Amino acid sequence: MDMKSKPPVGWNGTTLKEMLAASERRFADTGHYQGLAELPIADRKPLLFERLHLKLRGALVSAREVARNISASPIVKELGELCFTVFTPEGDSVTLSTGIIVHVHTMSDVVKFMIRNDFEDDPGFAPGDIFCNNDVLAGNVHNCDIHTIIPFFWEGELVSWIAGVTHVPDVGARTPGSSPVGPMSTYDQGLTIPPQKIGENDRVFRAFRDMYKRTSRTPLLLELDEKTRLAGCVMIRQAIENLIREEGIDTYKQFMREAIEQGRRSFIRRVKRMLVPGRYRVPSFCDVPWENERGHLPQAAVNTLMNAPLEFTVNSDGTMKTTLDGASAWGFHTMNCSPSALQGGMWVMMCQSLADAESINDGAYFAMDQHFPRGSWTNPDNPEAGTAHAWHFLWSGLNGLFRFLSHGYHARGFIEEVVAGYGTTTNILYGSGLNMFGEPFAATNMEMTGAGLGARGCRDGLDCSYAMWNPESDIGDIETSWELWEPMLYLGRTVKPNTGGAGKYRGGNALESVRLVWKSQQAVFQHVGHGMVHVNCGLFGGYPSNTGYRRSAHDTDAFELIAKQAPLPTNDHDPEHSQVETMIKGRHIVDDNALTLPEPYSDGDLYVSVIQGGPGLGDPLEREPAAVVKDLAEGHLLPRFAERLYGVIAVQGPDGAWHVDVQATAARRAALRRARAEESVPVAQWLATETPRVQNGELPPWVRRMYQESIRLSTDWGGEFKAFWGIADGSAVYEPAAKK
Repeated sequence: MDMKSKPPVGWNGTTLKEMLAASERRFADTGHYQGLAELPIADRKPLLFERLHLKLRGALVSAREVARNISASPIVKELGELCFTVFTPEGDSVTLSTGIIVHVHTMSDVVKFMIRNDFEDDPGFAPGDIFCNNDVLAGNVHNCDIHTIIPFFWEGELVSWIAGVTHVPDVGARTPGSSPVGPMSTYDQGLTIPPQKIGENDRVFRAFRDMYKRTSRTPLLLELDEKTRLAGCVMIRQAIENLIREEGIDTYKQFMREAIEQGRRSFIRRVKRMLVPGRYRVPSFCDVPWENERGHLPQAAVNTLMNAPLEFTVNSDGTMKTTLDGASAWGFHTMNCSPSALQGGMWVMMCQSLADAESINDGAYFAMDQHFPRGSWTNPDNPEAGTAHAWHFLWSGLNGLFRFLSHGYHARGFIEEVVAGYGTTTNILYGSGLNMFGEPFAATNMEMTGAGLGARGCRDGLDCSYAMWNPESDIGDIETSWELWEPMLYLGRTVKPNTGGAGKYRGGNALESVRLVWKSQQAVFQHVGHGMVHVNCGLFGGYPSNTGYRRSAHDTDAFELIAKQAPLPTNDHDPEHSQVETMIKGRHIVDDNALTLPEPYSDGDLYVSVIQGGPGLGDPLEREPAAVVKDLAEGHLLPRFAERLYGVIAVQGPDGAWHVDVQATAARRAALRRARAEESVPVAQWLATETPRVQNGELPPWVRRMYQESIRLSTDWGGEFKAFWGIADGSAVYEPAAKK
């Protein structure tokens, strides 16, 4: 049969491309998904609507919990880095399982990519077909998230799409790990699978299996992850078949569309109730310090500061608009993002806060207009731009989203919903070589999910238990998750004091681990974190959380200490009085270069991983002294910072217990407030000092280059920037940077 003569698989004899065009036209004309001004099932038969929703979502959650046990990867099995979702024929998400809900919209982009690019004709869609994608340009966050997508047919019509995604441990890039840091473009960032048909009759083609296993350092784990995704999709297909037999195909079709429109309306209701209309501007920054890294090409060996001038407009009708107009240009690294990645990052956060009331689906997407400027790191205009570690900047660039929401919540009086931000989930341990069994390994240690959540409007943040990209974050069991796969033993995993930002309510502290390299060969490991800038700032006077730092020890006497049964360091604890440096002899490396390329490690070397805490909220001088003493007692605060940050004079008794000197604390806080007043200057005076510096370009070169790129890419943002600082058009200092 000729490809062009294949019968349409859409509803009522139409093609999927026609269905997608009609859906978009109806929304543009009416403002309602599929033009649904009324919801016959949801409004007139609410119990039926709820039953359909619960059965469908229950099937997704059940499939996820069963299928994850097929995987042997700790990233999937232990940390739950997978999810499943169901789409309309046009590719709009109806509902989502638990898990990495960042993919509420990314796989939607993939389905629409296939429809718009005539996959219905070539290779065609048929029952039992299997499709796969990890290409960011088609729809994804980064290429270690691999999608399996199958069509669901009923009586000859494609009724739904079913999809699953897992985060795989290695994609065979120039440097090891799931989201590799070190590649300079798409050409060396590893496995790329554009949307394609990979199987028929529920069986994956052998050629495809051979291909992806050949291009990864962890072929067995990738194969089991692929079986995990497909098994979950098939389980969901069976559940939908049962649902249609019970309720009828017409009811199921109508429900899918109503669920999305209901999600859109629910989001709008939440916006109206919880936020104040207006314009919110919440900038963030991110460092990529590659200037001194050996092995990079000249265009990549530069220090880059990435600008995320995130802006939200809340309209009185409950719709929202967001823009990153003014973002700096893409670079020769893997920290660039696609619009799909940014949408995913935004929705995973929205679903934990503003859009958490009802079913998670694409409804909220239809209530929000988004703009990501072409040519910036948010939307590169060169397909060679690397995106394999897009999260490096998503973590920091989207921190402003929580600040935006919290300002709105606070203005409405929803104090309990306020969150100052979150800690970025770094340092990540990546590595490769031969493990303790003499077999190749690739390490992607994701205990970095043990970051801190920022302080909340009425209490401290969560300690060691938050990752913005996975609301079910889990640090993983030491023995079965990490020591089984990585040739490194844990000497300790503890709470890291002072990682949470100070405030009336402090940010949640993060964890740190000390690892001992053991029975390895040709091992290399790298540090992946943020060490040069604060990627999250505090809220309402609170302080930012910690920046990262690198600490390692090489050529140590660790095994000699073990032979003597002498104590070993279990944590770094206080970097200025390091337990590692005190207890271990060897060549110690410590600096703020928290982002490195892989470095060689030998048996007995130590690697310290320091994760980041959440920012604080409110003036630290307003913190209850009893809370400060409690932090001292529980190891959340280093003693010298009780007075320095909080103005609390704490005394330790003979029994080791801490007590507040009430009078001395009151006097010290009064003195600190007087010093603040004496040192402060009016804003006008500060601007008079700073403006000449900006006009003359008296800024670090990477800062000046960042602003030049932003000005070149944005007429509106660039115009506001120049007007505010009095920079004339044609200024030599702020001439638009040359296009890459």
